[in-house]
Amino acid sequence: MNTRLPRLAFAAAVLAVAGLAGAQERKADAADAQPAQMPAWEQLTPAQRDLLVAPMRERWDANPGERARMYRHAERWRAMTPEQRARAQRGLGHWEHMDPSRQREMRALFEKMRGMSKEQRNALREQWRAMSAAERRAWVEANPPKDAH
Repeated sequence: MNTRLPRLAFAAAVLAVAGLAGAQERKADAADAQPAQMPAWEQLTPAQRDLLVAPMRERWDANPGERARMYRHAERWRAMTPEQRARAQRGLGHWEHMDPSRQREMRALFEKMRGMSKEQRNALREQWRAMSAAERRAWVEANPPKDAH
């Protein structure tokens, strides 16, 4: 099973919900000058709610082993400030447009940094920035990400 599809579906659901929340605050184009009129969650019809939640439900049901992680991520998302959420959405957009080889590098780097102290992470970041492309490829081969194919 392609694991990117459920992730993208989840990301789309999160962005759709976040987009609905932000839609009331955004103004339409200058030519349209009408603010977006999207109802509060409680005012959505059951069909509208189901449309928004269906991708998450499918991902939840298809991945029983991932449910605890998914729940923790949802709790973290809810605890974020609007600025933190916006930064996360920008990061997701950046990630989705990243070349697959670059994604693999970033995944390997992230996994390596996960257990490090702040000082160790900063040192590795500086080391990474000083590496040539060939050195980075060699480093990734020596420290492959868990989901390496």
